[in-house]
Amino acid sequence: MDLWLYIGFSMLETYAMFYLIFKLFKIDLFPKEMIFASIIMSFISYVLRTVYELPQADVVVQVLLMFSFIWLLFKIHVFYAVILTGMAYQAYMLIQTLYYFIMDSAGLFDSGTIPYILSISTFILQALSAATAIGAGYILSVKRKGFDFVPDKPSGKIAVKTWEKVLLILNIPSVVIVLLTMYFANYLSGLFFLVPTANAVILYGYLYVSYKKDRGEDEHFSI
Repeated sequence: MDLWLYIGFSMLETYAMFYLIFKLFKIDLFPKEMIFASIIMSFISYVLRTVYELPQADVVVQVLLMFSFIWLLFKIHVFYAVILTGMAYQAYMLIQTLYYFIMDSAGLFDSGTIPYILSISTFILQALSAATAIGAGYILSVKRKGFDFVPDKPSGKIAVKTWEKVLLILNIPSVVIVLLTMYFANYLSGLFFLVPTANAVILYGYLYVSYKKDRGEDEHFSI
């Protein structure tokens, strides 16, 4: 039962991340492929966390897997696959940390600790986060908002301009925050409130640079 619950909710989260980032960048959805990728990532996550007890390694592996699937399965250029992976994790972490603080303030988690991976509270946190991400992606789709500068060809050379370089550089603090959150969450619980703030700042940077790039290439974006 623990296996299926973990994989089910982890799949929901992974699918939500794919859905949100693809809607934000107006990339065609491939539901079967998204479900397949989510199953693989969730199963590997379960093995690393519960069998080998390596949650830190799981974080790194999950980021690499998402990048690999966006690049090789969904055929996004490798350069933009890096950018989409960073933005997907940054956006989802912002959503989830905000929900975590709300639930923690309501006494649903032990103060000063991160939620246990197989608790009911964690499953609720995952469900709320995933539903919010999917809802945000759906609203973007209905309102026809988002960016469309990401090419739909996996190969070929691209002209790396200033905005692309800035977007790529923004992945560095994204990765740092993800790793710090996992490695030091229990040790720096008193400063954990800074995580959503940092996420929001970096995500704003992603969106601002993406907006400037779209406007620079005579594409339309509004929010």
